Amino acid sequence: MKLNRTSWVAWVAFAALAAGLLPIAPNTGLLGPCTAQAQNIGQRVVSGYVVDASATPLVGATVFLRNVKTKSIRSFTSVADGKFRFAQVNMAEDHELWAEKDGKKSAPKSISSWDTRKEFEVELKIGK
Repeated sequence: MKLNRTSWVAWVAFAALAAGLLPIAPNTGLLGPCTAQAQNIGQRVVSGYVVDASATPLVGATVFLRNVKTKSIRSFTSVADGKFRFAQVNMAEDHELWAEKDGKKSAPKSISSWDTRKEFEVELKIGK
């Protein structure tokens, strides 16, 4: 079977559509460009509490937020009730979070770029 140009283009478009390489634009019935469905663009707030082994809030603990790719570190000293807060954390980058006080350190927590939450709240426990 010999295909003319129009038939060949239609066959290639059908094959790409069937393979999932060319999605249909929603509510239009038209073929649309391939676009990412979920993107973490923007900023998030990372906040939480620092507590000791008996769940008592720790004031004055240093909380570290490290960008996994660039290795840059931001820090915050926990305030009343052990609270801490980092604003304007890039959602497109992975981060690691931990707290330290009096030579003791909490287990690190990972904040993934795949996590779509605009507000990330966590408890960091220092000591055993």
